[in-house]
Amino acid sequence: MTPSYGGLALEIVVPVYNEEAVLESSITRLAEYLTNEMPSTWKITIADNASTDRTPVIAARLSEHLENVAYSRLEAKGRGLALRDAWSASDAKVLAYLDVDLSTDLAALPPLVAPLLSGHSDISIGTRLGQSSRVSRGPKREFISRSYNFLLRRTMQVRFSDAQCGFKAIRADVARRLLPHVEDNGWFFDTELLIIAERSGLRIHEIPVDWVDDPDSRVDIKQTALDDLRGMVRVAGSLVRGVIPVQAIYAELGRRPIVPAGRPSFFGQVLRFGLVGVASTLAFALLYLMLQGPFGAQEANFLALLMTAVGNTAANRRFTFGITGPAKIFTQQVQGLVVFLLAWSITSSSLLVLHLLHPDAAPNVELLVLTAANVLATLMRFVLLRLWVFRERRTGRSARLLTLPVTGSPVR
Repeated sequence: MTPSYGGLALEIVVPVYNEEAVLESSITRLAEYLTNEMPSTWKITIADNASTDRTPVIAARLSEHLENVAYSRLEAKGRGLALRDAWSASDAKVLAYLDVDLSTDLAALPPLVAPLLSGHSDISIGTRLGQSSRVSRGPKREFISRSYNFLLRRTMQVRFSDAQCGFKAIRADVARRLLPHVEDNGWFFDTELLIIAERSGLRIHEIPVDWVDDPDSRVDIKQTALDDLRGMVRVAGSLVRGVIPVQAIYAELGRRPIVPAGRPSFFGQVLRFGLVGVASTLAFALLYLMLQGPFGAQEANFLALLMTAVGNTAANRRFTFGITGPAKIFTQQVQGLVVFLLAWSITSSSLLVLHLLHPDAAPNVELLVLTAANVLATLMRFVLLRLWVFRERRTGRSARLLTLPVTGSPVR
């Protein structure tokens, strides 16, 4: 599997931050395994991102005493930043990275890189969620991992099963093409890379791995989860706006027929509609509080709903139901306003009932009642948008076949 050009076949980057406790034993073990089991030329790079303990000293010593081990250091934190820097400077054919704790059994390393060295695939990842994977970790981490990857597949329309496993490899030419479009420099880095690759028609190879949880892991699960959710929203917005040139990447590197992104699944539509709804509700509440003083409750409610309705319909058209282009955009906006009027009637009725029961209700009470009414109106909006305004019409191959003229002899 050594590349025909005679250069370096594989560079494995191990990003580290304050890993003095395990660094020497892990790198020694990895180097020993590669020496005995990896038939291709290889190199290990310890990528330190602003460690403050003895990690730099240990890494420098390892690079001096172990063959094919190098050390680089950045003065800024970020696992993604460390990988970006090391991968960009590499001259290897295949680039990989492993978590320093070596939670993944190293026996999976040769099958991880083999399809990349042969040119069969573009990216290769280990998955802890495969049927034949063997994983040892607590129920909390298992639940979080499965929930995150389920959410990722449903909302981002991707098919890889495990975005977070610290055991991945990529062809160098693919990395050079994708890295400029990856914005995150933290834990979301490789997830963003995989989303762009998948949506650009690249081939992602998965292998099941044996994985043992590191009890000393210092990953802030809550903060990482929040950062990942923000990253998903940002990447989704970039894809919708065309900021990421997936068609151009496919034209250069893609190997499978790229199919225009279809409508999200029902579950995906619900999640996307919820995200748009949350943003619209927050905007409505802010506008209502700003307008209630000068205009009064009913007028403020109407104006706030009207100002958010147009933006809400446009966002749902593109983001929730995957509709692009100018076709029927005016009709759908008019229909969206009809839905808005129905929603307004629900919220207005709630205010009318409140004022009949409590004529001197405070603005915060009005806001509470309106928010509850908006929940009901939101459910109604989703049903009408999905089944009426943005109804999916039959335009596929089967529909076109019905209009084809019959020619020639019948098929026997």
